[in-house]
Amino acid sequence: MSGCQADAQFSLIGRIAPDFTLPNPEGEPCSLQSLKGNKTLLVFLRHFA
Repeated sequence: MSGCQADAQFSLIGRIAPDFTLPNPEGEPCSLQSLKGNKTLLVFLRHFA
């Protein structure tokens, strides 16, 4: 299976993301649930060493 086909098969576009909590720039916890009702863009970066 090519990379594009594998990506399309496991696409999460349009699906509800699970709730999680991460610190905001001020160090305070911010959960995805607290942003419900607002347009939110999730960006996940992966660093290759």
